[in-house]
Amino acid sequence: MDESDPTKTPPLAYLSKEFLKSPDARVIRIIAEYLEPAARLRRHGVKDTIVFFGSARSVAPEQATAELERARQAAADAPAPNPELEAAIVRADYAVKLSRYYQDAVELAKKLTDWSKGLTGNRHFIVCSGGSGGMMEAANHGASLAHGRTIGFNIQLPHEQAVNPYVSHDLVFNFHYFFMRKFWFVYPAKALVIFPGGFGTMDELFEVLTLIQTKMPRKVMPVVLYGSEFWDQVLNLDALVRWGVVSGTELNIIYKTDSVDDAFIYLKTRLEELYLTPRGLEEMALT
Repeated sequence: MDESDPTKTPPLAYLSKEFLKSPDARVIRIIAEYLEPAARLRRHGVKDTIVFFGSARSVAPEQATAELERARQAAADAPAPNPELEAAIVRADYAVKLSRYYQDAVELAKKLTDWSKGLTGNRHFIVCSGGSGGMMEAANHGASLAHGRTIGFNIQLPHEQAVNPYVSHDLVFNFHYFFMRKFWFVYPAKALVIFPGGFGTMDELFEVLTLIQTKMPRKVMPVVLYGSEFWDQVLNLDALVRWGVVSGTELNIIYKTDSVDDAFIYLKTRLEELYLTPRGLEEMALT
């Protein structure tokens, strides 16, 4: 039957793709990005996550080292000094520095997953990332090396952002709305680890810090800022204190470290205090 035939029965509204993709159905799409993850996380018993943020542009150490060698070889083979080739060496050298954090993210996620799998009771802390490449891939990779479940909250971008292969199949989530994705980063989170990253990582970092500062999530969330060489260059948080727009005590929200073992011990200790002891559970119930 011709679709323009007025006698044809129209589809049910909630089955109409044309309607669901329209501006009029925006609120339905938003609600769906709240309800579907809620139902799936509940079905899989996921209540507690440790969220890893960081650059999607970082690569594994082997790849970064190989790219640096290629850049150096290209410059050596050039008949004359070439500013573009020299600049490529500088970029590749920084990529090698960044790759160190990629490896650290793998190791930290593995340690946390090994520890969580050994817990008894109904508390298990699942490593969660944005689901794409770079530091996100590293976090999911580390959790998978420990044979643990791991979550990827992916975002659909104009240029499709692929999900990395280490996210647990049943725990891959795709979002259209950034604010709904951020909600699901924070809502089940019990701790956050911020690795070097760009605008997206800083956006996530400062949103979380603002929420903690204003006590909007009533729970306590330890925040680890990993990689002082990077963060000390790109963020001057002490200047915020000098200018009086942030108090010195508010910077205590952040725990800065360069060591996988130190980060692991800090997170393990804080999570045990907050969520695995009778006193911690009692204090959380009162907030």
